[in-house]
Amino acid sequence: MRKYYLLIALAVVVLDRLTKQAVQRGIALHDFIQVIPGCFRLTHVENTGAAFGLFADSHSEWKLGMLIVFSVTALIVVLFLLWKNGPTLNLTGVALALILGGAVGNLWDRALHGRVVDFLLFYVGRYEWPSFNAADSAIVVGAGLLVIEMVFPKRAPSPLET
Repeated sequence: MRKYYLLIALAVVVLDRLTKQAVQRGIALHDFIQVIPGCFRLTHVENTGAAFGLFADSHSEWKLGMLIVFSVTALIVVLFLLWKNGPTLNLTGVALALILGGAVGNLWDRALHGRVVDFLLFYVGRYEWPSFNAADSAIVVGAGLLVIEMVFPKRAPSPLET
């Protein structure tokens, strides 16, 4: 069953690559396409920081290297947890596979170009959520699924229920 987890991660990477390439080809840098007025637009920005633009304003010569090291470390931890999860298909494994695919997608951009393409922008009036991409979405959904697993753990049936 572990192959299904790798297929999920691969699907996230492919979706992430395709969407980022479409944005780079179809929307000029710092331009946008209005999708839902007052709520959502497709935009083309390049994030040199971490998730949601954290550390983007830092000019440290160590920033890119540290972000790559952090990403590789996170990949190793997620791969370990995915392997430890076992061969059965379950929500925890799917969550980890989503996180793995998202991490690979963003690491790909960061390692090759020193930045990540973001293009999904939600806003209300002048209040904006930081732009993000498909890889970020997979990571957030995966993390959310892990939180659900922790908050609502499956309990083992009692001997009287069997």
